Amino acid sequence: MAVVNPDQAAAAARGFGSLPVLRQIGLMVGLAASIAVGVAIVLWSQTPNYQLLYGRLGEQDTAQVMDSLQKAGIDFKLDQTSGALLVPADRLHEARLKLAGEGLPKGMGRFGFELIERQQGFGSSQLMESARYQRALEGELARTISTLAHVKGARVHLALPKQSAFVRNRQAPSASVVLNLYAGRSLDSEQIAGIVHLVASSVPALTPKQVSVIDQKGRLLNGREESEVLGLTRGQFELTRQIESTYIKRIEDILAPLVGAGRVRAQVVADMDYTLTEETAEDFNDDKPALRSAQTSEEENTGGTAALGIPGALSNQPPAPAVTAPAAGDGTPADGQAAAAPANAKAAETPRSKRRQATQNYELDKTIRHVRKLPGKLRRLSVAVVVDHKQVTDAKGRTRSEPYSQEEIDRFTTLVKDAVGFDEGRGDRVSVVNASFSVPAAPEPLPDPPLWEQPWVWNLAKQLGGVALVLALVFGVLKPVLKRLAEKGEGEPAVTFAGAPQAQLPPGEGVPGLPPGTAAGPDPYETGLASAKQLAAEDPKRVAQVIKGWVAQDA
Repeated sequence: MAVVNPDQAAAAARGFGSLPVLRQIGLMVGLAASIAVGVAIVLWSQTPNYQLLYGRLGEQDTAQVMDSLQKAGIDFKLDQTSGALLVPADRLHEARLKLAGEGLPKGMGRFGFELIERQQGFGSSQLMESARYQRALEGELARTISTLAHVKGARVHLALPKQSAFVRNRQAPSASVVLNLYAGRSLDSEQIAGIVHLVASSVPALTPKQVSVIDQKGRLLNGREESEVLGLTRGQFELTRQIESTYIKRIEDILAPLVGAGRVRAQVVADMDYTLTEETAEDFNDDKPALRSAQTSEEENTGGTAALGIPGALSNQPPAPAVTAPAAGDGTPADGQAAAAPANAKAAETPRSKRRQATQNYELDKTIRHVRKLPGKLRRLSVAVVVDHKQVTDAKGRTRSEPYSQEEIDRFTTLVKDAVGFDEGRGDRVSVVNASFSVPAAPEPLPDPPLWEQPWVWNLAKQLGGVALVLALVFGVLKPVLKRLAEKGEGEPAVTFAGAPQAQLPPGEGVPGLPPGTAAGPDPYETGLASAKQLAAEDPKRVAQVIKGWVAQDA
């Protein structure tokens, strides 16, 4: 800044004194305003740029974050309109790391069972108590879900209908979960299923089918109409991927020490059988039957004729033996026949019967077998392996690539077969190919952010802008004003008192209203100024009267 010449300053003072009072007051107000604007510009250029740290925090979280920032010595601003917290741009990441290390903000404005702990009045109804409990449960579930990885925030809405005493009129509860995920993050099916079962297990009578999960973009993450068949198919696919990944890891682990890390690639296709089979079989052994039991019975009857026929008096009495009467007129032959009849009758009276019965039971060997074949049987395995060329170093230290020999490829094939459990009868196939790998191009470095996005650039531009505005204010406003006053003061005669022209004083007279001897000497301005200061100190009332006279004369 240019140094002000004393002569120019004196001339400016004389020019200022020659102006009317109103113009003097306006000029003083303008100069004061210019100085205030310059000071404000300097202060503004020194203040750093502020960026948003957190917005829409709860009162408790805001107080805790402000206290932590104050203890860390980080400046901050609180937007009274939106309640957002602002910190300097160059300390934004430092502030976030500091708060994250202290676990702040904790609740992000959510309330859990703290709502129940609050003191409530005696006029609280059962409806209000139920709504407060539901809101507390929703807050606790949202807190728990927010602690999961990739989840920035969560909100839970529960629909808990009032249960009826009648089973037919009962309604099942339902729930909706809104997830706010971090930028570039996503959740897999297992994590989504975990959130669904977490909510379903926390609410009585809530089933996983009645839980909906969406993200901040409104996309449904779980299908409520998903059937058991689709779920089983997804599980089969995951099991197949796990089996294939296990075989791939086995192949790479066994070949990497031989060919070098990163010089082997393997892919495995597993043909799995997920058919659930139940079988019950009953087998008999017909070759050697075993005798289980034998029974023999004999029956022999000796005696008269047993009673036969329908039970009754006639059937219980044996009939009398028949006797043949002799013919009339016959003599001796008839008597002989009569004599033989008793003997035959006696022989007929003693009959004999014999009966024998034998029974043998044989048992056949029988086997009952119940077999249930679980799904997940490996039916066939296809393996494809690609091996990079080997690196050979010659006597001069130069390295070159050479293909493996057929003998080495066969050895690799044998190792792969043993690693995956090769079964030719099952139809497995293993292919090992030797080929030169193409060297991937080096990734390009990430571009540096533009210069105008650097925080220090904005701070420097702000400071330079403040300096430029101050210089413009000095050289564009203050200096021209002072120069005009100096030019006007040079055209006026010397003064003997602050602002009083010497040309208006007659020779040999002093300043009007002042004692004689106050005329200008060799240096009229300095002498008059010293005399005026002394007079003002000794008799201020008289000086005031002189100034009033000047004001009345100029007016």
